[in-house]
Amino acid sequence: MTSHAPDTSSPELSLAIIGAGPAGLSLALQAARALPTARITVFDARPADKDVSTDARTLALSQGTVQELHRMGIWDPIDATGHTAPIRAVHVSQQQPTVLWPGKEQPVVRISAAEQRVPQLGAVVSYGTLVAPLQAAWLRAVNADEHRLAMRFSTPVRGLKPVEGGVEIDADIAERYDMAVVAEGGVFADQPKLNWPEGVSRDYEQTAWVGQVLLDEHSPEGTAYERFTPSGPAALLPLPPGQVTPGGPIGRRAALVWCVQQGDDPVRELNDTQRLTLLNTLFHSDVGTIRQMSALKAFPLGLNAHTRLVSDGVVVRIGNAAQTLHPVAGQGFNLGMRDVHELLAALKRESWSTQGDAGTRRNQLQRALGQFERKRQPDRLALVAATDFLARTFTQPAPILATLRGLGLGAIQTFSPAKHLLAHTMMFGVR
Repeated sequence: MTSHAPDTSSPELSLAIIGAGPAGLSLALQAARALPTARITVFDARPADKDVSTDARTLALSQGTVQELHRMGIWDPIDATGHTAPIRAVHVSQQQPTVLWPGKEQPVVRISAAEQRVPQLGAVVSYGTLVAPLQAAWLRAVNADEHRLAMRFSTPVRGLKPVEGGVEIDADIAERYDMAVVAEGGVFADQPKLNWPEGVSRDYEQTAWVGQVLLDEHSPEGTAYERFTPSGPAALLPLPPGQVTPGGPIGRRAALVWCVQQGDDPVRELNDTQRLTLLNTLFHSDVGTIRQMSALKAFPLGLNAHTRLVSDGVVVRIGNAAQTLHPVAGQGFNLGMRDVHELLAALKRESWSTQGDAGTRRNQLQRALGQFERKRQPDRLALVAATDFLARTFTQPAPILATLRGLGLGAIQTFSPAKHLLAHTMMFGVR
């Protein structure tokens, strides 16, 4: 693939995107259409021939994210793979009893798409199912417009340096751009710790055990379950029918995220049979019997959240590069897609003329990035605070915290406006 290093005297806006994951590729595709004179280059360390379609990591997409992918023309090819599953209902409950709850049954929050008058609350896809068509669409765009679009595989970015009139990208050679967007965050364990005022880091001393399970055939279809347990939250996300172990039976599947305390991990020392037995004691009876479980992988959990989304007036962070969250709400990727949406909206508000000088372009860029950051902070800070609060309640053994969580669930289910607000926030973020 031919690359294009922007000319520092060029009147066109030049944009470097670091990371060809779903957020970076989504930004590149939409920016290429929305900013028809801009020069856009995507950098990624992975080789061009790596098959991303086989990456089985699970992503929960909110309905807002699904709608964004529809607008991009990407959702139909994703859905056509048969590897997507709609979320038609969400079920949130707690294993510990809520001692002060006056009802006959323990409090449960049940949210349905029908109740919210939407076709679905979201969808579940694998990372590869999402990224492969995004990458293919971006490569087609590059081939059709090589004079201004470029894909730089096998090119890790080693540094960003603000310079006069832009930012210098250190990727084997130094290249200058008007702005750079960091869209490659990785996982918490691989990220450097942040110190105030740069940001906030918190190690929750929890582990997420991730895999797949085979559900009973009578288990409700299309339901996502969140269960608060004494060790931490556990979640089941609907998947299309299939096998969870090689040669195993084909049936109704769910992705499992099982969070536990590192200091008192009930999962690590158990064999597969023991893990399955324990897992069947955790979830609400509505789930039914979990018949089989795949091998599990462990990931340390923590919080890394940058205070600012824009630094030095030319470097923007989105997605996991801006905030890496606990998976308790399943909103990390959706937050990144909302970053993409607002960044594009801010850039589109400006009239990027090829006749303008560098000073005019710099003022436009500062204005646009300032608007982007102001618009995004309420949504991201609200979600960071909510997930951080929930995650930290599991590190405290005080029974009162479990009671407060249970009372909160009961209040949400009972008070319809609160439940509608929660559902709307899950689907579209804080607006």
